[in-house]
Amino acid sequence: MLRRLQTELKDIKNDPPDNCSAGLKNDDIKDWTATIIGPEQSPYSGGIFRLSLKFTTQYPFKPPTITFDTKIFHPNINSNGHICLDILKDQWSPALTISRVLLSICSLLTDPNPDDPLDPDAAHLYKNKRAEFDMKARMWTDKYASGEDFTNKYSDEEELEIENSDSYDSEDSE
Repeated sequence: MLRRLQTELKDIKNDPPDNCSAGLKNDDIKDWTATIIGPEQSPYSGGIFRLSLKFTTQYPFKPPTITFDTKIFHPNINSNGHICLDILKDQWSPALTISRVLLSICSLLTDPNPDDPLDPDAAHLYKNKRAEFDMKARMWTDKYASGEDFTNKYSDEEELEIENSDSYDSEDSE
């Protein structure tokens, strides 16, 4: 496990996947941090999303636990940052690398799977009110993943809507 993680860390430092980076958190080989830049063709465009990666001694035979540290409005990511992605569960293969996993997560930002949601409210909006979903996801990206001062970016009414939607609850999820 240690040799595999050291090799992957070296590889990701030397040849990082597009819009992704990763490294050790607190010099612990089993505890990593990663960054994904939101894909251009998505409401997450330009956002900087931080993730935590935790490896057990069973890696690479068991997948790492990966969570979003940055708050995100997405059908397949819940309020605790857990990700619903098949390769992190039953479709895991020891042949997968962290670079490939990060690229798959990046792809999930562009192409959510609303039929297997962790956030039913986000999935409902994505499937039934796409423009509203895109606006809310963009606002959350601006607020939580931009690193900018959010206060002057939207009108008072739009900011109030974001504040009221921070709980991941949506009035039309019924």
